[in-house]
Amino acid sequence: MVQELSLMLRSTRIPRLLKKHLDTFLKGENGLRVFFPLCGKAVEMKWFADRGHSVVGVEISELGIREFFTEQDLSYSEEPVTEIPGAKVFKSCSGNISLYCCSLFDLPRANIGKFDRIWDRGALVAVNPGDRKRYADIMLSLTRTGFQYLLSVFSYDPTKHAGPPFYVPDAEVKKLFGSMCNIHCLEKVDAFEERHKSWGIDCIIEKLYLFTEK
Repeated sequence: MVQELSLMLRSTRIPRLLKKHLDTFLKGENGLRVFFPLCGKAVEMKWFADRGHSVVGVEISELGIREFFTEQDLSYSEEPVTEIPGAKVFKSCSGNISLYCCSLFDLPRANIGKFDRIWDRGALVAVNPGDRKRYADIMLSLTRTGFQYLLSVFSYDPTKHAGPPFYVPDAEVKKLFGSMCNIHCLEKVDAFEERHKSWGIDCIIEKLYLFTEK
């Protein structure tokens, strides 16, 4: 279910909120390392790579990773990740996109280094609520000094839809990330679409947070 959701939420278009707040996220810096948790086949990965940044993602679905490279017309290689049995890493021949096919919770064993930026859309909201603390701890362990972390979550009536994507209240965002991060809510937008009626809800809000180092 998590892999299906991450693939579903990763749009074939650049998310509007990301485009709107891109300058705030990047701060005009070049050559950044950008991490995509539960990346699916997000088109933003090529978008960032084309702008000179180094992209690393993790995705449990090998099909999603292969489809990303195929759909973006990128040649790639694959090799085993020796630290994680059964895991693979797919690398663009240009060298600036590396996608790990494994569980995100196994990823720290691969020693992938630290990141300047994290773009978290369709990831935290897909994680089982009982695993959120472990997830947040891994995300924060991957940040380097001066990091910027963009998080997109959804707000709706959880009594009408159990998830996924799971409802993540403001208080939980602060609980998970507030000890290490300054938390800024950049924007709230109406994200309701016709398909959400099947969830039994009539309102859903997307919230975009920016975390910076305390």
